[in-house]
This record gives sequence, structure tokens and C-alpha cells, in this order.
Amino acid sequence: MGDISRDINSKFPSKKVKTLINIKYTANWLNSRQNIFFKPYGISPQQFNILRILKGVGEPLKVQIIKDRMIERAPNATRMMDKLCAKKLIERISCPDDRRVVHIEITNNGVKLLEKIAKNFKEDLLENLTEKEATQLSDLLDKIR
Repeated sequence: MGDISRDINSKFPSKKVKTLINIKYTANWLNSRQNIFFKPYGISPQQFNILRILKGVGEPLKVQIIKDRMIERAPNATRMMDKLCAKKLIERISCPDDRRVVHIEITNNGVKLLEKIAKNFKEDLLENLTEKEATQLSDLLDKIR
């Protein structure tokens, strides 16, 4: 089992400082692992999140709604959607009533990619936690926010 003090060779002035550093360090570790997982699929974790949102809703959404629902609020979400469009994983639908409004819809290719990813997705990033510990950690993270 890891120990943040050893991992970064540091001492902390308090348990709360150690915890804060540990949360940030672990978040970076998780992001790194996710980037490695999604790389063979040609998408980023944020792009996966966009596809997941669209598939879950099952209907076209305004760009702003997608941005609001993203786990990681990315200022470059529009650029990410441009890349997903170029890969034919989503498509833009212009609003006939207001040209400024654009809706985004997942394509069949996008749905197929999500199905392929689901077959290979594992929860091994949290394999060291029991269900009870995972619930406790989630509750504590909610409490922080």
C-alpha cells in the first residue's frame, strides 16, 4: 500500500495538509492511468465523458448543457467536440429557430466506441478498496465539497 510521505519524500505540518496533498497526488495518478487507458481508443477521458453524457441522455443536447454536465469542466470543451466531430463520433445539429444554438448528438460510431470501451473497462483503479471503503471515501469527498 502506498504512503504519500514516502511517495514524494516529504513531511507535512498537519494531517489536513497531508490529506490535501494526497488528494491532489491521487487525482493526478488517476488522470494519468485514465489517459493511458483511453489512448488506444484515440480519445481523452474528457472526450469519453462527452460521449457518455450524450449516450446517457439519448437525444441531442446544447453545447452549454454538455459543458455543465462534464465531470472535469474544460474550457476547451468546444475544441474537444470539434475533434469528436472530425472522428465522426458526434455530429452538430443547427437549430432552425436560432442559428446561434447548436445541438450535439452522438453518432452510431460514437455508440459503438463506447460499447468497445465498456468491454475493456475495469474498476481496477479502486481494486484495493472494499465496497464499504469506496462508499466511505465517496461520502468523505462529498463532504469536502
